[in-house]
Amino acid sequence: MSVHIAAKNGEIAETVLLPGDPLRAKFVAENFLENPVQYSSVRNMLGFTGTYKGKKLSVQGTGMGTPSISIYVNELFKDYGVKRAIRIGTAGSLHKDVRLRDLVLAMSACTDSGANKIRFGGRDFAPTASFALIKTAWEIASAKGWEPKAGPVVSSDMFYTEDPDEWKLWAKFGCLALEMECAELYTLAAKYSRQALGILTISDSLITGEATSAEERQTTFTRMMEVALETAIS
Repeated sequence: MSVHIAAKNGEIAETVLLPGDPLRAKFVAENFLENPVQYSSVRNMLGFTGTYKGKKLSVQGTGMGTPSISIYVNELFKDYGVKRAIRIGTAGSLHKDVRLRDLVLAMSACTDSGANKIRFGGRDFAPTASFALIKTAWEIASAKGWEPKAGPVVSSDMFYTEDPDEWKLWAKFGCLALEMECAELYTLAAKYSRQALGILTISDSLITGEATSAEERQTTFTRMMEVALETAIS
């Protein structure tokens, strides 16, 4: 039993979906899992386990940003033996061809976070997704005709930055979207020799200023959920 999840041994599946929003975890459990059981409500960061097409699967909220997801993923990998972690979250587009509600598969994650500078003594580490997971997710999404985008993303430590044009440098170097968690997820997966992938839905665009509502982000971004679920059981 870990401090921040407090589930008993065996209550969490080997594959876990990781939405930042705990209410999105609840939505996935209630709408996609069979016989879901809530195993955690510590700090209202909800976690559930059920089955999907007969296979045991969990979904755990992680909160926003590197420090928050780091707590939950460390405990999932270290204390509960999770082998595959698939983030399902939102992101802001940095590219003109990445539009509202598009699916983005995060191949790698740049970051302005200081976490890996601390870990690696000032050296740079390249957080990268699991090839097996990204290949599977790409094939599943493509087969459904959803035309996923795949490429590097940026995991930012600050939502409200001092420089509103900071994102343009990342965009210049080919980053597709801005989010807050993939770099830490991928780093921890490497540390523990686990598999990880971020499947993101574009909720807003830093280029056009378009944005979706909070309710839509919580309950209607089902394409990434379906791709993640099918990837999880493949």
